[in-house]
This record gives sequence, C-alpha cells and structure tokens, in this order.
Amino acid sequence: MVSKDSIVALSSGRLPAGIAVIRISGPQTRFVVETIAGTVKDRFTTLRKLKTADGTVIDHGLVLFFPGPGSFTGEDVAEFHVHGSRAVAAKMLETITGFDGVRHAEPGEFTRRAFLNGKLDLTETEALADLINAETEAQRRFALRNAEGAQSELYSSWRRRLIHARAMIEAEIDFADEEDVPGSVSEMVWSDVAAMISEIGRHVEGFKAAEIIRDGFEVVILGAPNAGKSSLFNALARREAAIVTDEPGTTRDLLEVVLDLKGMRVRIVDTAGLREATGKVETIGIERARAKAGGADLVLLLEDMIDPQSVGEVPTGVPLLKIGTKADLQSEHRGAYDMVISSKDGSGLSWLLEEIARRAAAAIGDAGDVLPSRLRHVELLKEARGFLAAAASGQSQELRAEELRLAADRLGRIVGAVDVEDMLDVIFSQFCIGK
Repeated sequence: MVSKDSIVALSSGRLPAGIAVIRISGPQTRFVVETIAGTVKDRFTTLRKLKTADGTVIDHGLVLFFPGPGSFTGEDVAEFHVHGSRAVAAKMLETITGFDGVRHAEPGEFTRRAFLNGKLDLTETEALADLINAETEAQRRFALRNAEGAQSELYSSWRRRLIHARAMIEAEIDFADEEDVPGSVSEMVWSDVAAMISEIGRHVEGFKAAEIIRDGFEVVILGAPNAGKSSLFNALARREAAIVTDEPGTTRDLLEVVLDLKGMRVRIVDTAGLREATGKVETIGIERARAKAGGADLVLLLEDMIDPQSVGEVPTGVPLLKIGTKADLQSEHRGAYDMVISSKDGSGLSWLLEEIARRAAAAIGDAGDVLPSRLRHVELLKEARGFLAAAASGQSQELRAEELRLAADRLGRIVGAVDVEDMLDVIFSQFCIGK
C-alpha cells in the first residue's frame, strides 16, 4: 500500500520526560528530515540542530531515518529524539505538520500501516498491543512470543494443510486422467483432516489459560460476616482498600485489587458476608458474592475459628481453600482447615500467597504453549473445526472440498490473509496441470 500522506505523532510516554520521541511515516518523511535536520545517513543515529522552516532552532536532538520498505511500517520512517518538555514536543509537532501532506496520526495508525504493508499480520498486531499493555512477566512472555509469530505460524500451518488437502481433492475430481495426479488421495487427506480437528480442539481448550494470563487469576474471598475477609483483603493489598469494622454487613459490593505474584497477574476480590440478609442492598451484595465465586479460579472460604458461622451452600466445581482466621487469638485450631492465618500478625499469609501463585501457575500451564489470545480467534477456530467435521462426515467430494475451503477461509481471517489464488498455486506447482 502506498500512502498519499504522511503521519506524525509523539511515540514516547507522557510529558514531561527525559526524552520525547517524535515519529513520522510516509512519502514526505525524507523531505521533512532534510528540511529540519539536514542530510542524515540511513539507519544511523545523528546529532543535529533541529530547525523550523525559517531556520529557528527548536532543539538539539538525535535523528534516525529508516527507508522503506525496511522499516516498521514499510514506508519511509524517521524518529526525532528531543528533550522531553511539552514545549519542545509541541513545537516539533507543529513544525512537522506544517509541511504539505503531513498530518497527525490517528490512534494505532502506524501499526495499521505496518499491517496493510505486510509487515505484520493480525495476530502479530494484536500481540504487539498486548506487549505494550503488559504489566506482568507472564503477560510479557506471552505477548512477545505471539508478536514474534508463534500464533501466526500455527494458524498459517493449519491453513496450508487445508489448502493442500483441498487441492488434492479437486485435482482428483477434475484431473483424474492426468498421469501426475495421484489416483487416490482420500485416505491421506481425511486422516490429516481428522488430526487437525483434534489439534484445533486442544488449542481452543487453552483459551482459559490465555484469559488468565491476560486478565488475571481470579481469587474470590467468601465467608460469614466478620470472618476476616476484608482484613485479609487489606493485608494482601498492603493498604486499607476495604473498610473493616465489627459491624456485620459492612462490605456490600465487590472490591478488587490486582497483585503481581511471581510474574503472574492475580485479582483478589472481597465480597459481602454470607448470611440471611437484613436489607435489600445487602441481599444484592450477597447474591453478587455467590455469583462471583461461581466463576472464580479459586475461592478462599474464611471461617472465624473463635466464632464459626454457617454460610450455607458454597459454589461447587470451583477450587476452594478452607481457611481458619484469627489464629493470633486462637491457639487450638478446631475444625478441618486447609490452613490457618492471622491478618493481624501476618502468620500464614506467606504460605497463602505461595499457594495462590502455585495454583495460578498450574492454571496457566506450560509457558511454551501457543494459545488463542482473543475471543475472535476462538470463534473462528470453532467455525473452522465445524467445517472440518462436516467435511469428514462423508458427503460428495465436491461438497467436502467446499467445507475445506470454508475452514481455510476462517483460519485466514484470524491472521488477516485470505487469498483464493493459494489453492491454484498448490495445484500448478505439484501437478503440472498447465503442461
């Protein structure tokens, strides 16, 4: 894609800062650089006086010029590294947008141009956004692997196999009299289709782990009023995030804090005390608590060891740790607890955090696994798997070939590369149809 205009934006962080990076991309880039900074060597960092069109010095800074197509966007790209004051950055942007054909970039437009120019596919683009937004080590590793093309290669490999399978089937249908077309490819094709159905199914199952990496391992604290839920919540948050009193029903809504445990994002949720509610607002809070616990990755069921109270039914099918609280006041631990803690003196909290981190790591699984990172990936993968299942169910060869085409189309949509000529390329290269 050849852009008619050039775009410019501040590409570094919030100002003021030590350095501000101004990035420009498009056909006017070289002219802008030579006007503001003079001639610079491609791909080398050069210190220059940066001037307006009338020669007024704006700042002293570094200039880098990357000629297309060997740049991030595939176009001519330049960066000006200047002092990070708001005044300097504003003057640089004002000067650059003063050139004909140069405008301010829209959000994400540099990456959009990179995609349109074939420098990135859709999964790599999404992974780049994840990498920029990564807050934990697990998120960084996950995003970086996908940005380097792990997802793209997996989906593209499945698509290549489907294009090849369809080419074999259609070659058998249309060119059976040709000597260089195999007489029967059905057994080979359909065994590979069956394998792909299984592979895609296993891959889709990994979406839960990807959600935990991206959104966090959710831990919900449940218990009766005054069981120590908010005290534990504050102890884990290391701040007064929840109000703690002796009055039952103080917490009525869901409170959440995010922790970074051994490089993993963990969300701790405090909830209303479970009891027979005395008011409408508290009833709503208890209903929300039970609903939240039902979808959690781990439930911490707290019980005051001095004055145990029944909480009624607890969620089933959700991993649960039963925890005795107020260990600093109770020397004899009655009841069956997975562990006992004291939010007041901190006893047991380190063990609890270790156990949460262990369970979060187990939920994420092998860091080397390639996982679907977006719901749209899962939806398209399920559609592709459905078409493959229909193709394998035993229809006419023509209909089965069409189901393969639809499955390959869905995989192509994930990476943003759908080309109807791919199948013809396979046929011509392998069977010499045009001889």
